[in-house]
Amino acid sequence: MVEIQPLQIEIEREEDGRFLASVPELPGVMAYGDTEESALRKAKSIALQVLADMIESGDEIPQPLKVLFAA
Repeated sequence: MVEIQPLQIEIEREEDGRFLASVPELPGVMAYGDTEESALRKAKSIALQVLADMIESGDEIPQPLKVLFAA
């Protein structure tokens, strides 16, 4: 598991050699990459997009992630 405070990103290696990065605090946020770094970058990008959509629509942000936005 790669931990980026306060965002935790889990990385697993699939049987086909690809890497899967996911964000437990944001269900459905996951990305594949040929390398750990690629999967990590993609997952961060998706997580930021999801968080921006949540903020824009007034949805509650998961508690561990509120620190990112001082919300």
